[in-house]
Amino acid sequence: MADVGEDAGKVTSYFYALLFTRHPELRSLFPAAMDTQRDRLLKALLTAAEHIDNKPVLTEYLRNLGRGHRKYGTQASHYPAVGEALLGALARYATNTWDDEAEAAWIRTYTAISQIMIDAAAENELRAPAWWHAEVVSHDLRTPDIAVITLRPDQPYPFLAGQYTSLETPWWPRVWRHYSFAAAPRPDGLLSFHVKAVPAGWVSNALVHRARPGDTVRLGPPAGSMTVDHTTDSGLLCLGGGTGIAPIKALVEDVAEHGERRPVDVFYGARTDYDLYDIDTMLRLQQSHSWLSVHPVVDGRTHFPDAVLEYGPWNSHDAYLSGPPGMIRSGVDALRNLGIPGERIRHDSIEELVAAGE
Repeated sequence: MADVGEDAGKVTSYFYALLFTRHPELRSLFPAAMDTQRDRLLKALLTAAEHIDNKPVLTEYLRNLGRGHRKYGTQASHYPAVGEALLGALARYATNTWDDEAEAAWIRTYTAISQIMIDAAAENELRAPAWWHAEVVSHDLRTPDIAVITLRPDQPYPFLAGQYTSLETPWWPRVWRHYSFAAAPRPDGLLSFHVKAVPAGWVSNALVHRARPGDTVRLGPPAGSMTVDHTTDSGLLCLGGGTGIAPIKALVEDVAEHGERRPVDVFYGARTDYDLYDIDTMLRLQQSHSWLSVHPVVDGRTHFPDAVLEYGPWNSHDAYLSGPPGMIRSGVDALRNLGIPGERIRHDSIEELVAAGE
């Protein structure tokens, strides 16, 4: 891994060159503009290999990846071609470390990785479609760059509060991005998402600025483990930054629907008052549930740790974090310093090892 690190861009280009030259039929599975794909697939494979010894975490990650890849039209027969391109790229650029022993180790690793994904896809095929079509039924522009979008899937879509899905718009075929569900499962089956348009974000800009009621998008399967453990009565400490408040809101609704009275503290972070676009919803939830406390945190640098420290103690709570990767990283460190064990801190991010479900 260290050997190819300095040539990451070249490794990626060579990987795709090998894949598409030797197997041109696979090109149609990828976006027309490959800059939107960049190094996602290769980075996912390399990251999985790097974490090969962390079997519980890696297995669930790969199973999600295998299920998610069904929406691209991926077949079990495609995996050998990808492995061939992976080994070819590594052999080309890992010049200091590549030998027969290294090659054998990578073959074993890729075989294990791909088999977990293939098995998960085959199992999932018996229970769920590769993707769902969903109609936009409402589009609420909360700020010039944040929209709350509600979708009606064409068939039942089972998921858990705190999870996320991948979403593709009709304007950028085969370009998928992750969005968290902004509500717990509803009786009417509707799904809500909070989307912030980001610079050069093809999908996010399309959803915020182009999507309108009546448009149809595609959804991949649900994924993510940031869900509530209803077998305990531990309090919940929830940190949501920006549109990261969406899955936090879903978790609050989930606790309410289970009739629990466990304490839930939500810290809603934003850089300015203007960015607290969903604060009214959170305060209404607080008024309805005596066990819920909502704490807005407005700071140019969003100092969650300082704000959280003023309350507590938190050592008996389960913690949930959702927001930008930088906020997740600093938040995890801060919560551990506050005495919350690492196994009780839940988040998706650090891109679920690498944001590779996209």
